Amino acid sequence: MIDTLKLPMVEALETTLSPLELFECIKGDADSFFLDSAMDPQKLGRYSLMGYSPFMIIISRGEDITIKKASGETKFKGNPFEEIGRYLESYHLEKDDLQLPCNGGAVGYLSYDLGRLIERLPSKAIDDLQLPESHFGFYDIMLIYDNQAKLAYLVSTGFPENGQSSRAARAKERLDEFKKRLKVFSRLPAQISDHEKMAALKSNFSHEAYVRAVEKARSYIIEGDIFEVNISQRYETEIDVTPFELYRRLRKVNPAPFAAYLNFDEVVIASSSPERFLRLQGDRVETRPIKGTIRRGKNQEEDELNSAWLLNSVKDRAENMMIVDLERNDLGRVCRYGSIKVTELAVLEKYPSVFHLTSTVVGRLRKEVTRIDLLKATFPGGSITGAPKIRSMEIIDELEPTRRSLYTGSIGYLSFDGDLDLNIIIRSFLIKGNKAYFQLGGAVVYDSDPEAEYQETLIKGQALFRALNEES
Repeated sequence: MIDTLKLPMVEALETTLSPLELFECIKGDADSFFLDSAMDPQKLGRYSLMGYSPFMIIISRGEDITIKKASGETKFKGNPFEEIGRYLESYHLEKDDLQLPCNGGAVGYLSYDLGRLIERLPSKAIDDLQLPESHFGFYDIMLIYDNQAKLAYLVSTGFPENGQSSRAARAKERLDEFKKRLKVFSRLPAQISDHEKMAALKSNFSHEAYVRAVEKARSYIIEGDIFEVNISQRYETEIDVTPFELYRRLRKVNPAPFAAYLNFDEVVIASSSPERFLRLQGDRVETRPIKGTIRRGKNQEEDELNSAWLLNSVKDRAENMMIVDLERNDLGRVCRYGSIKVTELAVLEKYPSVFHLTSTVVGRLRKEVTRIDLLKATFPGGSITGAPKIRSMEIIDELEPTRRSLYTGSIGYLSFDGDLDLNIIIRSFLIKGNKAYFQLGGAVVYDSDPEAEYQETLIKGQALFRALNEES
């Protein structure tokens, strides 16, 4: 006999709305989120997830943790990784027969700066944004859209109720509420920016200072401290459109399989990330580091030449392999002996403005290891730190003038069924007030040319620059 207490309530929806249109019905609600697989439905981007109005929120800064519920707020000291895991244990569910990727759970972000709670690191860079270092809402109901089959499902858990009848009643109530919201879709016209020219951008590096930072990073490589390090520059600009309009523009010019829009109080995140940091399904772990980038060509001939150049670049392939080794080492701390395999090595992936080299590393989690253990063993992703990881992070803190905050952290979900899926926060806007911040980086190795590294950051920012100045 099926224990209905361990399963969510799932209802298929008949809708002609696209995932973006479905999200527009709820985008203005408190703590609404959209994990938007905006491309590649046959492989990486099959499912999109969305929701609003979580029954609980966990926010952290350092060891200061705030829990928000309908009954009020609680503040205490603790480790945010452990606290998120502890609360998730109270709301465990089994997968339903449809095997949907998430049956409700915690959705939000982990900032890069949480690495200081895992390793002892310096703190020289200025934390000028002062944003929470993690923010997760616990969502009892989600809409899941199958981009391959063009089908939508509502998954309702009935949490935080625990009794069978009370949970069933809440699950049904929330389903009906969500369906009513989807009947009021009305797309607003695209906003037109007042900017006649390129939006005014301010970087935390001058051109010359960034080149000097790369030269200093190379000196650490020459001295034998590291093999590779990621150095980034952060831009900021005032915006005169809504955060969601900016996301619509970004999605139009740069659809991505791990895109996201988070509408949180302290910050709104509009991300078009191409990179998966970590996925856990059952005991199967997967990470997909990106290393190696070149711009798309202006025509087919140039496109083919650029892709061939990247595939044959000794430097870019070496960068990729260094990070693959790092990821294998990180996974080796929590995965079964002999289970770690590289299933794809430096394969070419096409995006609207760039080509990337991406690898896939998989493993099987040991039985006694939790997904929080997995996170702590691998966070932040090695593709955006360098190798060795800890020394690279120390050098990043020395050479970058401001803390990374959310940039190169992760957005995604930890499901009530024990799975997780998280991206790397790149190609993303952080919107605070009327200002948008975005960061662009690249890997520095022995063979790096400092000026070429600076230009690579601009290549990676093409979609973000365009989104600031084009209509959706």
